[in-house]
Amino acid sequence: MSDIHVFGVLGAGQMGSGIAQVAASAGWTVKLADATLERATAARDRIAAGLKKLAEKGKLSADEAAAVAGRIVPVDGIAGLADADFVVEAVTEHLETKLALFAQLDAAMKPGAVLASNTSSISITRIAAATKRPADVVGLHFFNPVPLMKLVEVIRALQTSDETNQRAVDAVAKLNKTAVSAKDSPGFLVNRILLPLLIEAVYVLECGLGTPADIDTAAKLGLNHPMGPLELSDFIGLDTVLAIADVFHREFGDSKYRAPVLLRTYVAAGWLGRKSGRGFYTYGGK
Repeated sequence: MSDIHVFGVLGAGQMGSGIAQVAASAGWTVKLADATLERATAARDRIAAGLKKLAEKGKLSADEAAAVAGRIVPVDGIAGLADADFVVEAVTEHLETKLALFAQLDAAMKPGAVLASNTSSISITRIAAATKRPADVVGLHFFNPVPLMKLVEVIRALQTSDETNQRAVDAVAKLNKTAVSAKDSPGFLVNRILLPLLIEAVYVLECGLGTPADIDTAAKLGLNHPMGPLELSDFIGLDTVLAIADVFHREFGDSKYRAPVLLRTYVAAGWLGRKSGRGFYTYGGK
């Protein structure tokens, strides 16, 4: 990927930080942006601390850890991404937010740059239409935790050019990930299959058919899944699961995607899973 020299990431949360880390590990200079420079800098520091721990465990050398962290440059907002050749947006799963940010990216970035979204459910075609360069927009859906998960879904909008699609596929290969192509339909491949399982598990809990531990143990041992559906929902973030369910229900109009009241109640309470310390389970003594 000789045409990528600067790789931009918009959003310094869990997913954006993971994307920034793997892009820096691939040898690119990474510009990491968030709402404030302080947030982006804090994310870079967390990445550096994580890399240092990996070095201490012998997973990579201390020099390599320092070099990867050194290639991540925190910047102040979208304006700091102006010289990026390829940018991935990884902010909250909210349509209006993404549309507004892509309009700003369109105005800020240089001609020919690829604008990619890490959305897990929202139409790439709709996002592309918010820009004046829809042919340069593509979906790149990474999975959490990004440094460990090998899959990236490449989603082509109706407007995405052949060149942009190929640049996205090539970028995934450079990141040492496996690309699969998905049509632009809510949830794409993985989440279209996964979401009904997750929300049905919450309905099972809501009906009192089993405890969270019993439900997850049944899935792990009976279906040979590495994580149970409630445990996985906590890992993803219950607010994210709810947002995806609402997108599916709105777009398909099918009741099988209707979010359980229990899920909405947990999100309303701020019980979002691992990131908040409490979801279907309690974490970190909170």
